[in-house]
Amino acid sequence: MARALKVGGVTPFSATDYPGKLAAVVFVQGCPWRCGYCHNPHLQARTGDGAIAWSDVMALLRRRVGLVDAVVFSGGEACMDPALASAMQDARALGFDIGLHTACIYPQRLRQVLPLVDWVGFDIKAAFNEYRAITGIANSGDPARACLDAIVASGVAHECRTTIHPALLPDEALLSLAASLAEKGVTHYVLQQFRAEGCANDALVQSTTHGYPAAATLAQIGAMFPRFTFRNEGR
Repeated sequence: MARALKVGGVTPFSATDYPGKLAAVVFVQGCPWRCGYCHNPHLQARTGDGAIAWSDVMALLRRRVGLVDAVVFSGGEACMDPALASAMQDARALGFDIGLHTACIYPQRLRQVLPLVDWVGFDIKAAFNEYRAITGIANSGDPARACLDAIVASGVAHECRTTIHPALLPDEALLSLAASLAEKGVTHYVLQQFRAEGCANDALVQSTTHGYPAAATLAQIGAMFPRFTFRNEGR
């Protein structure tokens, strides 16, 4: 019997998780990284069974036909689950566009599912040699680089985003990171301001972000990309 996607939760309606489309969002259990600013820490662990059976998710999605345009697979880290491609095929068979949120952890599985995806929102957390300071995992920048290359090469519509905090990415680091992403071929870049909700890192929560990033920094970064967005309240 084929294994089913381990689902940690579902949002039946979202206007913010897939640009320009109304979507249902499926949150997949599991993430091997421990980013201090994670606002979904309850989805980091994988349990024996998902919180919601995939058959129940499909029943909900059938009721969403005609009400939403797309299904977005998020997490946790959706690409952690070996059943992701099958689940995407199930959702696409109902007529939905498919979106993916990924932290760029599993290049092989990402390459497997990219042909099934219409849009991908992906995180690049820092310069690749600085990833451990954010994820807590040695060499975690290597799969992130490989995933970035795969997404850009695929031609799939994308949104590359970085969560920012002055203790992690001062203005100079932001400018350097943005320049490297533009050189890699990223066309839509988003900076999303750190938010305290769900964050377990007291030092980040208590630090001030007033005046960060500087207006001049945002202007310079904006000039590097065909599309650039600054989200003051993060995601």
